[in-house]
Parts: sequence; structure tokens; C-alpha cells
Amino acid sequence: MTTSIHPLQAGDRAPDFELPAVNREGTVSLADYRGKSPVFVVLVRGLHCAFCRRHLAKLTATQEKLARDGVATVAVVNTQPERARQYFQYRPTRVLLATDPEAQTHHAFGLPAFEVLPDSTDPRELHWPQRYSFAELMKTSLDLDGLPGPITLVDANAALDTKEDFEPRPADEESAVKHGSQLAGQFIIDTDGTIRWTFIEALETPHLIGYWPSDEEIVAAARGALH
Repeated sequence: MTTSIHPLQAGDRAPDFELPAVNREGTVSLADYRGKSPVFVVLVRGLHCAFCRRHLAKLTATQEKLARDGVATVAVVNTQPERARQYFQYRPTRVLLATDPEAQTHHAFGLPAFEVLPDSTDPRELHWPQRYSFAELMKTSLDLDGLPGPITLVDANAALDTKEDFEPRPADEESAVKHGSQLAGQFIIDTDGTIRWTFIEALETPHLIGYWPSDEEIVAAARGALH
């Protein structure tokens, strides 16, 4: 598995994408917003990731706050279209969703995906987020809202699965195998297609996996970046 360690930054041109829509007919394209509205683009892992599902569930409130400043919101989930539509049929959201099962959009925006090293690798040879082992990742402790902390990543994910009564399907397991090392990110893009603000999940340390800026931070960032 290869890795990208050069996420796009403010001032970079946002890569165009056109992806299958999840909760409407047709496709979702960045070009839909060109010259019309700034857009907040959220790129997350597949439904196997409980942290990503939780973030998507909270995005409706974020979207409503950004809309007051004329900023649209689009989320891209790293899941097969059929599986995404099935899941969100029962857990609907007002956020416009697109699906990218091969994480091509994530790669185009330069989001890191660490190379998975054998669990026996000497910890001194591990370099986050370029090269890491799942054995070390499973030892990572997190301190997230709504969970007893600190708690290991695997226990946190399991706790959220239980809370949501989530049972992974084969498509989820496939996504986890193919793109389990993918990190997520957020981008505010202006009407000309230029990135004005970025947030990359856990870029400095795996202990920040599942952490996202608050709505207040995102709204403040949008106002500062676009006005």
C-alpha cells in the first residue's frame, strides 16, 4: 500500500471530482459549485469506521451553521454505492453524500494512507503517518467526547459499534481491508476552486484519530478564509 504525505494546502487548486450520489439521483461534482458557492468538503473512510459514521451523523448541524454564511457542504464516504445507500436509507442525513469506494478523491487531495508494516516491525522503524503497523495502531489510546477515556482505538470503535447497533457487512470489511490505513480530512474551497482552509486528521500522531474540529472552529475558519 502506498502513502501520500503531501496533503493539499490553502492556496492549492482543489482537484475536480464527480462521484455517485448517495442520497439523491445522479452524481456529485465539485464543478457544481464553481462560481456559485464556497463548499466545505469532508472526506472520510468507509462505514467500517465508527468515528467516521459518528462524524457524518453530526455534519447536519455543521452544514446548517455554514449555510448561514453561504457555504455548502459535501461529504465523500469511502464505501461501495449500494452499501452506502442501504445504510443511509435507515440513518438518513440532510448532508449531500457522495461515494468513492477506491478513495481516489482522498488520494487526489493528498490525504495520507500509511504503508502497513508487519506487526513484528521494530517500533523504531515506524514513522507516522508514512509507515505503521496495525499492532501498534491498536495500542493507540484515544480521548474522545462521549467515550470513557483514555480508551484504545479498537475498544473505542467497538464501543461506538455497540452503541449504534452496527454490524459490518462484507462491503464494509472489504473497505477496511483495502483502505483501513486511510486518513480523513476537511477542506474549505472558494467559488474559484481554490482551497482556503484544511484540516487533516491525526497528521501528527495516531492519538488524534477520530478527532475533528468543532462547529465553532469550522465556522470561524470559513469566515476567516473566505471574507
